[in-house]
Amino acid sequence: MGNILFVMAVVWVTGHFMGAPRKLRLALIAVIYLAMILIHLTLPADAPLRMNTGGSVANWLILGGVGVLIFAYRALLIRLRGRHDGRQAEVAEAVAAQAGPFSDTELDRYARHIVLRELGGPGQKRLKDARVLVIGAGGLGSPALLYLAAAGVGTIGVIDADTVDNSNLQRQVLHTDGRIGTPKVFSAEAAMLAQNPHITVKPYNRRLTAEIAPELFAEYDLVLDGTDNFETRYLVNQTCVALGKPLISGALTQWEGQISLFDPARGAPCYQCVFPEAPAPELAPSCAAAGVLGPLPGVIGAMMAVEAVKEIAGAGEGLRGRLMIYDALYAETRSITVKKRAGCPCCAQG
Repeated sequence: MGNILFVMAVVWVTGHFMGAPRKLRLALIAVIYLAMILIHLTLPADAPLRMNTGGSVANWLILGGVGVLIFAYRALLIRLRGRHDGRQAEVAEAVAAQAGPFSDTELDRYARHIVLRELGGPGQKRLKDARVLVIGAGGLGSPALLYLAAAGVGTIGVIDADTVDNSNLQRQVLHTDGRIGTPKVFSAEAAMLAQNPHITVKPYNRRLTAEIAPELFAEYDLVLDGTDNFETRYLVNQTCVALGKPLISGALTQWEGQISLFDPARGAPCYQCVFPEAPAPELAPSCAAAGVLGPLPGVIGAMMAVEAVKEIAGAGEGLRGRLMIYDALYAETRSITVKKRAGCPCCAQG
């Protein structure tokens, strides 16, 4: 049997160097193989030719079965590779078809968005045209601002009167040790533009007040509140209600975070519907007083960015009418239905 296999190998190699087509070489080997099968099926068991070529048809059948498995496996790999290449081509075509107002660099950057059925080219264009204001560049603002920038939100405003402090760096990942003492909005601007130079960042290095809030909010389509004091939260809510702007609000304490989309102009409650008045200071201590898990603002802030992208692009189901609570200590997430309050002094007037 070994001498016949050697002949097959010589036929294959010699044919390769002589430039014989692959199909012709396979055909010659197939003829030799079938001849061996025929010899073992027709000649007596003690025939010399049969004895010198393996002695049993079983050996040749096993060899043939192995050959069939090898060729079947090779054909499967070729088919799978063809599907992968075809998928890559479909992605490229989808990106090119939905290019819209994007440069080649932007198309490459946002390709994973554009091929999402729920976003696509139109959704990415809405992100590029959107104007989002983020209140606070601290624990919640840090991940929210970075992900909004990375997602390609065209204009992002950020207002904060604080400066980067060493104690911030345990959780406020937008800032670095080298920018300690820098106003947070300028530190945020540097980080966001370093991440995505194709966006516009508008920093407001000042405290949000009732005097400037209406004019400032009017420039934006959506507001994200990542502040840590109730006075500012109620001011942000009141201004958003007055202007009909949707508000994504997040909050933290120790191991727990919460997030909701407040939008009474579209049937959802406002912040004051759910939280009619600020709790006593001892019931809701600040992060400085009570502590906060470092990664927790990253979780809630990233959720705020997710909800902002969905709201802008019109994708999926948002958090209107729902308050999502995340308990990091016990790895639990729950959602509570919230409704407009008839006697709300903020959104029920008139």
